[in-house]
Amino acid sequence: MVFNRVSKELVGLSLIAMFLFLLFFVDFTGLVNLHKSMPQEWLNINTVFLSVIFEAIPFLLLGVIVSSLIQVFVTEDMIGKIMPRSPIVAMIPAVFIGIIFPMCECVIIPIVRRLIQKGLPVHVGIVILLSAPIMNPVVLLSTIYAFQKNDVIVYARFGITILVALFIGLIVYYYYHGKNVLKEVKISVQKRQKKSWIDVVNHTVDEFFDTGKYLLIGAFIASVFQTFFDRNVLDTVAHNEVIAPIIMMGFGYILSICSAADAFIAASFGHVFSVKALLAFLVFGPMLDMKNTLMLFAYFQKRFVFFLMGIVILSVYTILQIIML
Repeated sequence: MVFNRVSKELVGLSLIAMFLFLLFFVDFTGLVNLHKSMPQEWLNINTVFLSVIFEAIPFLLLGVIVSSLIQVFVTEDMIGKIMPRSPIVAMIPAVFIGIIFPMCECVIIPIVRRLIQKGLPVHVGIVILLSAPIMNPVVLLSTIYAFQKNDVIVYARFGITILVALFIGLIVYYYYHGKNVLKEVKISVQKRQKKSWIDVVNHTVDEFFDTGKYLLIGAFIASVFQTFFDRNVLDTVAHNEVIAPIIMMGFGYILSICSAADAFIAASFGHVFSVKALLAFLVFGPMLDMKNTLMLFAYFQKRFVFFLMGIVILSVYTILQIIML
């Protein structure tokens, strides 16, 4: 832990030193006209990339600040107290808990694990895990901003999320009610320390850089994809109502972008893919991506994780096809 902190500080100091060296000792005046010799395709990549980044970063920063406040000051007991005792009724407040406690997918899995350890029914925990990253005021604001001219996507994203989370909650209740799905994890007993605003700042910085790299990768892939991908092939695939949602679900899984910023990546594909395909990206990505899959395998039994992955894929795709006919 100390080694990691020292390593991060050394990296930070190295970057600052490199920046100061470049600022004072390197002459950049010869680069003023560099853009004139660059191919037009790379200029297009630069334009799309920067437009996505500049729009998304404020919402990403807001999202990680709120998430850090929740992580530091809100305990699992606070969340558990608002859950009704009825196993079915408890799913209703569970699906909306992200509105009260805004959490992104980076934070939600460890919290759900601890809630289940403290007695929360597995199916209720899964409803929270799937819905909270999307049913989030910051995500709502970013989606509204990214799709200002398309209210359908805003309403459909949250409506379909509710349906998918509740449907999967019922399936998990049927198959795993009363069963243990968690891995056996050795819990080291630590003295409870008083939490402070310094913890919030540290958590915000760590999470911003951790999630920010996925935004950068996602924005770059989106810009390259739109610039170099054969437009005729893209148009053919993008308007196929069967294949296009699968492709965008795959993008959502691989890119692993924080839900506070993924709407801007989706909007950059808005002139190419259909509303159904964009919704597949916006609903599926926060529920299941490469990043949280690794976390699921770390905390839950393998058989349950594969089961959950399967029903999330099938449920999102099927419900989208039914709702967005």
